[in-house]
Amino acid sequence: MLFWLTEFSDGGDAFNLFRYITFRAGGAFLTALIFGFLFGPPLINVLRKRQGKGQPIRADGPEGHFAKAGTPTMGGLLIIGALVTSTLLWARLDNPFVWMVLFVTISYAAIGFADDYAKVSKQNTAGVSGKVRLLLGFVIAGIAGFWAAAYHPEDLSYRVAFPIFKDTLVYLGYFFVPFAMIVIVGAANAVNLTDGLDGLAIMPVMIATSTLGVIAYAVGRVDFTEYLDVHYVPGTGEILIFAAGVVGGGLGFLWYNAPPAAVFMGDTGSLALGGALGAIAVATKHEVVLAIVGGLFVVEALSVIIQVLYFKRTGKRVFLMAPIHHHYEKKGWAEPTIVIRFWIISLILAIIGLATLKVR
Repeated sequence: MLFWLTEFSDGGDAFNLFRYITFRAGGAFLTALIFGFLFGPPLINVLRKRQGKGQPIRADGPEGHFAKAGTPTMGGLLIIGALVTSTLLWARLDNPFVWMVLFVTISYAAIGFADDYAKVSKQNTAGVSGKVRLLLGFVIAGIAGFWAAAYHPEDLSYRVAFPIFKDTLVYLGYFFVPFAMIVIVGAANAVNLTDGLDGLAIMPVMIATSTLGVIAYAVGRVDFTEYLDVHYVPGTGEILIFAAGVVGGGLGFLWYNAPPAAVFMGDTGSLALGGALGAIAVATKHEVVLAIVGGLFVVEALSVIIQVLYFKRTGKRVFLMAPIHHHYEKKGWAEPTIVIRFWIISLILAIIGLATLKVR
């Protein structure tokens, strides 16, 4: 919205600053951060009053989690509110990729909200049917896949790019849409599975989003893409502003989610943020790099898949409990130890993901 102030610029005044994506990204970060600090306490108070007993705790979960009974959920509303407000305020609203990412984020937040509401109102961990969630998620992701392909350059549309191999593009045709659906839905559910300890999911999300935001900025500039020898995707630079909103809103949320958490993110936040990661990856043609940058989420999801498949086949478990962060809880690791070590792993993977921009 504020980008339109450039119409009053003669090129040498303060209004000219709004032409720069980096300046507006900084503004988006600060806006989202302030939003989080301002609206965090009243939102938590409302959630606590409305939810009563808070998020239901799994009876078969780690024993330490029973102490968290009564903690309200749906804290993802704070992050979503912060990032949507900051994006609408600072991004160019004529950019199709900004709207695509917002569409996925808000839609997945709605699915997560419905699931959280069902859990809190019924006081059980079932929530909305998994099949319904997946169906809605795939429909939204399918729309996003077509949306992205329609605005990609002709030489990139309906194709998948691979890191390191600079000239490798695989044409999928309309199969690109199912591929994009798997990326977005997979990312959403992987982040959702990771959200099991205080502060565990939000920091890796911020790290991954920051990394993808930098990638989006790079592939959206001709000079950067020529220097790095990566594919140029016009318009994706504006996604950096959305990413900055996620980081600002995420830090505001983490202030209240730090152990012991005053509020949980809930599916409202985890599904939305995971879906956003997938949508950014699809928009920037870095779907494969997402698997590296978001490697922690991949491992969390794989641990559940392996556990379920192995148990069905043998009746035995590979992990003491899945997702894998619960396995380490069962082994006696302290919750802060697990969280911080997983943050470190996320940072290492993000650096490796960024390195793919230059290693060609």
